[in-house]
Amino acid sequence: MAYKGKYNLINPHKYKGNKHNVIYRSLWERKFMVYLDKTPNIIKWSSEELAIPYMSPVDNKRHRYYPDFLVTVRNNKGIHTYLCEIKPKKYCKPPKNRKSKYFLSEQKTYSVNMAKWRAAEKLCIQQGWEWKVITEKELKV
Repeated sequence: MAYKGKYNLINPHKYKGNKHNVIYRSLWERKFMVYLDKTPNIIKWSSEELAIPYMSPVDNKRHRYYPDFLVTVRNNKGIHTYLCEIKPKKYCKPPKNRKSKYFLSEQKTYSVNMAKWRAAEKLCIQQGWEWKVITEKELKV
């Protein structure tokens, strides 16, 4: 199976966005899409349909961040909306090995991710949503 591709919706009425261009960029994202598509208490969801402006600490310029998923859920406590990013756990912590030849690249990636995620958290507070970074632990992979 390819690591990226187009996802074919099972319940297209639940998807909010371009139903003919639902792209996954990892098998973890695809796994989450299947979950969202098949789970009855997921009211609606979208993938990379929302643009959030943020300032990059690397080049000090404004960019747009497209979080992986916007999900609306109905449960026994009511209706809740979550903005979600799928990331390996190792990208959620700053790099530690300063002697690694990849340290500078990993540090840049981490600092850009943190800037994106701060912008996402700010939007979530404004909208009354909840921000979640979903790792392999939550996906059980």
